[in-house]
Amino acid sequence: MRHRLLDTRLGWLRDGDNAALLRGGLRGLEKESLRVDRRGYLAYTPHPPGLGSALTHPYLTTDYSEALLELVTPAYPTTWETLQFLCDLHTFVTEHLEDELLWAQSMPCRIDSGVPIAVYGSSNLGRMKSVYRRGLGFRYGRSMQTISGVHFNYSLPLDFWAPYREREKSARSLKDFISHHYMGAIRNYRRLAWLLIYLYGASPALCKSFRTQRQAVLEELDADTWYAPFGTSLRMSDIGYRNRSQAELQISVNSLDSYLAAMVAAVTTPHPRYEAVGVLVDGEYRQLNSNTLQIEAEYYSSIRPKPPAGSAHRPTVALRDEGVAYIEVRTLDCNMMDPVGVNQTQLRFVEALLIHCLLTESPEIDAAEQAEIDARDLLVAREGRRPGLELPRGGRTVELTRWAREELERVRDVAAMLDEDREDYVDAVDAQLAAIEDSGLTPAAQILRHLRDEGASFFELALETSRSHRHYFEALRLTAAKRAWLESLSSESLVEQERLEAESRQPFADYLKDCFARV
Repeated sequence: MRHRLLDTRLGWLRDGDNAALLRGGLRGLEKESLRVDRRGYLAYTPHPPGLGSALTHPYLTTDYSEALLELVTPAYPTTWETLQFLCDLHTFVTEHLEDELLWAQSMPCRIDSGVPIAVYGSSNLGRMKSVYRRGLGFRYGRSMQTISGVHFNYSLPLDFWAPYREREKSARSLKDFISHHYMGAIRNYRRLAWLLIYLYGASPALCKSFRTQRQAVLEELDADTWYAPFGTSLRMSDIGYRNRSQAELQISVNSLDSYLAAMVAAVTTPHPRYEAVGVLVDGEYRQLNSNTLQIEAEYYSSIRPKPPAGSAHRPTVALRDEGVAYIEVRTLDCNMMDPVGVNQTQLRFVEALLIHCLLTESPEIDAAEQAEIDARDLLVAREGRRPGLELPRGGRTVELTRWAREELERVRDVAAMLDEDREDYVDAVDAQLAAIEDSGLTPAAQILRHLRDEGASFFELALETSRSHRHYFEALRLTAAKRAWLESLSSESLVEQERLEAESRQPFADYLKDCFARV
């Protein structure tokens, strides 16, 4: 039934020029990278001043650690524009790194003196961001927060929605209709996230400095390296972001209302484990509060509904008032084979997959299916390349390769509609079909093969790749206009931070109370 409805909707899109409604959606990227010194150890230097204020710069910020840079692009109607902007940001950052590198891998570098949390200045907003990160350290450990990845933000063209609502004969308001179908896409993406973990997982090994003790899935490659023989993404496994501390959270995506209700409960309900940590201890804030989640961003998920960019309200409020404007895919490892960490083939495939998820019937996910989803994702992250691997589906099992072929043939139908502008979407899907047939074509397999062939440790390979990426960006040249513009943004962001600090007269405790007053 799910696929019959998809075929009907695809038939409508093929009529006339309806397929054009799919083209020109907006794509944005957020790419994290650790700053490391030339030896490959975590950098303990402050955020480079030439990059402006991590608090107020629109495109250059930090995530958990002062050393964890986050490069953010605007949303563009073509993948080329998005990736070019990300490349320009890398070039600009490289010019201001002095003797440092951007770590090429999702799994972290060597860390020998702890992980410093990010510093955002003395304004109330800056203090709040730092306290939130301090809380993450108390809750999950600081080392986990050094793992990096790529987030892909996507929205369909606005012109798509009114004709689609008419085709669906929906009585919902346009805002509610859009939210309803984005939530359906999110449910279907949850069902298929294992596909991206298999296809784009690029973290099958890690440095022993990150995990000193061997875990069940890991084997020793050399004195410095653990690896999963059939692994794809240790980042997305229980070694990385699949955190046991959040396993008890059941955030429903069966509707926007159910999602918001679950999130509000999580950010307003005290948790005994975090109450034991304390909030204000000996005059210092350890965390923002003792709730299950300090704020919504603490929830680690493979995909998120997002409100319109730039909303002044916290996410739950903005989603309730303004609806879902786009979706954020969070499954992608940093692709160390590409200097910017991601490429056009990947983005084209993910876009086609998201549209496939949106057009396919999306029943609600019950507890049994969610348990299967969780088990699938973990299994593929840990041993997705194991020959003959079977995945749980509907109370039974199905061979990974068979299920992947079924889904990708339908994603290919969507890609064909996006290809009217000859953007190579079909080629992107075909490349993934090849990787399904031959797991040796996946990034994870290529990384492990390189480690074995070269006799290199994970650390040595990642460090050498990081150095080569720096050489790549050093050879590029920003236009004078682009450099001047980025420099002006950095200067303006520092001025804006100073303004916020000068205006932060409200006691911090009162500021937090006001921030959490409405959820």
